[in-house]
Amino acid sequence: MSELPKHYDPQSIESKWYAHWVERGYFHRDASSGGDPYCVVIPPPNVTGILHMGHALNNTIQDVLIRWQRMQGRNTVWVPGTDHAGIATQNVVERKLKKDGKTRDDLGREKFLEEVWAWRAQYGGTIINQLKKLGASCDWERERFTMDEGLSNAVKEMFVRLYDKKLIYRGNYIINWCPRCRTALSDEESEHQDQAGKLYYIRYPLKGGKRKDHIIVATTRPETMLGDTAVAVNPRDRRYEMLKSAVVVLPLLQRELRVVEDDYVDPEFGTGVVKITPAHDPNDFELGLRHGLEQINVMNDDGTMNEQAGPYAGLDRMECRKRIIEDLRAQNLLEKVEEHQHAVGHCYRCDTMVEPRLSPQWFVKMKPLARPAIEAVKDGRIRFVPERWTKVYLEWMENIRDWCISRQIWWGHRIPVFYCDACSHEWADRGAPETCPKCGASGVRQDEDVLDTWFSSWLWPFSVFGWPEENADLRFYYPTKTLSTASEIIFFWVARMVMAGIEIMDDIPFSDVYIHGTVRDDVGRKMSKSLGNSIDPLDIIEKFSADALRFSLIMLTATGQDVYVSDDKFEVGRNFGTKIWNAARFMQMQSTALPERFHEAEFDSALMSADDLHILAKLNSTIIACRENLERFRFNDVAKALYDFFWHQYCDWYVEYSKQVFYGEDEGRKRQTIRVMHYVFSNALRLLHPIMPFLTEELWQGMGYRELSESIMIAPWPRELDPARMAEWGASSGTVRYVDAKHDLIRVARTLMADYSILPKQQVDFILRPANEESTGRLIEDQESIASLLRARSITVDAEFSPPKAMPSGLSQLGAVYMPLEGLIDIAAEVARLNGQLTKITEELERVSRKLENMDFISKAPKNVVQIQENRKIELLEKSDKLKKLVATLSEQA
Repeated sequence: MSELPKHYDPQSIESKWYAHWVERGYFHRDASSGGDPYCVVIPPPNVTGILHMGHALNNTIQDVLIRWQRMQGRNTVWVPGTDHAGIATQNVVERKLKKDGKTRDDLGREKFLEEVWAWRAQYGGTIINQLKKLGASCDWERERFTMDEGLSNAVKEMFVRLYDKKLIYRGNYIINWCPRCRTALSDEESEHQDQAGKLYYIRYPLKGGKRKDHIIVATTRPETMLGDTAVAVNPRDRRYEMLKSAVVVLPLLQRELRVVEDDYVDPEFGTGVVKITPAHDPNDFELGLRHGLEQINVMNDDGTMNEQAGPYAGLDRMECRKRIIEDLRAQNLLEKVEEHQHAVGHCYRCDTMVEPRLSPQWFVKMKPLARPAIEAVKDGRIRFVPERWTKVYLEWMENIRDWCISRQIWWGHRIPVFYCDACSHEWADRGAPETCPKCGASGVRQDEDVLDTWFSSWLWPFSVFGWPEENADLRFYYPTKTLSTASEIIFFWVARMVMAGIEIMDDIPFSDVYIHGTVRDDVGRKMSKSLGNSIDPLDIIEKFSADALRFSLIMLTATGQDVYVSDDKFEVGRNFGTKIWNAARFMQMQSTALPERFHEAEFDSALMSADDLHILAKLNSTIIACRENLERFRFNDVAKALYDFFWHQYCDWYVEYSKQVFYGEDEGRKRQTIRVMHYVFSNALRLLHPIMPFLTEELWQGMGYRELSESIMIAPWPRELDPARMAEWGASSGTVRYVDAKHDLIRVARTLMADYSILPKQQVDFILRPANEESTGRLIEDQESIASLLRARSITVDAEFSPPKAMPSGLSQLGAVYMPLEGLIDIAAEVARLNGQLTKITEELERVSRKLENMDFISKAPKNVVQIQENRKIELLEKSDKLKKLVATLSEQA
């Protein structure tokens, strides 16, 4: 053993051990190592990203799993990497150029891409370095980037295969368009936000009618009326029988509009007459196809109005809306305007309001791919934890729409489709053809668009292992085992990986999907820069340590539930580490020599005490709890089991119990106790290692446990003791129950001391009246231990004891505990102190009661505020009753 310093210094220790682990190659394995594979692929963070609390939580969960499996001897690989994040990264570089007064168009495509690659080289590794600070034991030799050569080849291969199977097609459809990013978005990338809008009721005149002859159409987007080519009514709506042969005139532009009948129209919404704009609304587009309507696009790709908008050309869409309303009002064509709450799509990257827009785009046919992916979940091959996400997944998959995969940006995988200008041939190609394969002409050009970022990400579980090339690692590690991720990318990523894996590899990509909760602040708000409530994980690491961050997050992470954090909650992890550190130093102070074969359960049954057997039994139950809860992804229950074991069972009880042994004269008992301590401590450290890797490694080395394993990272996962061995040492359920009951007795006695403000250094004489004959024998044998734990002057066990007058007492599982007060306190002063407390509590109780009797407060205050006051009243009543009893007891002593 090497002497541990008085204080634990996480900053120097964490960097030291991480470098050591990497240098020793503990994170790396390959197929040639053989064994039972356990593989996790990291959800690749955006190359633009920096570590936030969501990353910290998810990567801690993954690291806990991978470290646990590594200690079980499995061939573990955790593949790291980053995503090129097409739109996000392009936005970052465009903002950088804007500061220099330039645009991407000024540079041109090739020069702009050089700028992006340069930015990536300078900043792209930021989040990787931050993950290392967190302690992530990824196999860094396998780090991948979704735009590296291998993954780019995988993207081309996937595209060509789907294209050749007619599962990829190009079509002119309504898509979600971001005017800020000037690109198409998939349905999942258009995030709907509820917002207050307006519903405009506009008068559409009838051709040849009188001035008052018009119909009223309601719309939330009056600027799109410039692209109207019809109005529609429900065929069963008798109010509009007269419209069947009419022609409607578009206000402002005077375009003649057809009247069509369609079941899509809801007679109950608005006026029952709907304007039809096939180029700017997905439902109108479908209706337009059914009725052969013209498609008029009135907007440019930047959200300004084009020449089809007539006098409004060149205006921004919102300015156009304002001008149209002014003109309609001036021409007496605006019937009314109502407030209207509705959900509006926004770009998931820049939060700009999305515009439905007719545009030629590339799509993947999803239904053929979805069918086997649905069955993989239904038949149990893939399991969601918590199980409720299964329904969410299935509902989306069963109603899946084709995926728009083309993006009108430059950073990303360019669509591998080529066109021949000579013969108009179109084909997909894995390479860079210079001539047309059909006619041989050289006029070949590639499609200008790039693929959606998620098109590379859905290949991640197999592309990271070199697919489409066959190799040993791909065969060995695919399918992977566990995917840990957030709920918001079930559709973006999880579902698509399942589809791609089954389509390409003919097997599921993973068997377990753990969906963790969202990290929120302590009042329940999602963390965001705009709210100013974000907590930087690196600040927490600097202030408390990486282990404190990890342990606190895991302890707060109930399965699938949201995680509520604040700075002070990370003190739990720090204080926990300090408690363990101090226990280790105490052990070193008792014996500088490590017992031989400390990790083997070799104990002298003649020297075993009930407390020794109790701590071994508690270690056993903790080993079982950790294993079972890790298997069930109940991470917080693992942390709580370890916290309870280390803090309470080991430090509070066993370490305190051991002091009477070490301060005594029995050398045999001393040697036995230190052996038990090292056996228990070395096992408990291994249980804790996946959550707190740095502290446990430092203590593993400092305590001299290298005899078992050169690093705790590769030490064997603890196994529970054989019950037969435990029985040989005298362990039984009765022994464990007795020590638990003894601890209860100690708590009761300590509470009595606290009630009467008696300090631990004051020597108290306790009298114990056992509950039964068995307890009598146990307590008599254990008087010395109980006195030591209570720091009592004496412990008297008297089965017949009856106090001559009122005496402070409490009831424990082993019997009654009495505490004579003579010579311990000034009774009159103590009565005065307690009455002072009682007065304050009575006054507060009256205030709370008045508030709860106020019906105005009850009816207007939020329910949680009222509940807080009701709970406070109960608490005050309990305190009042207790104080009255204490005063009554003391009064009888006077």
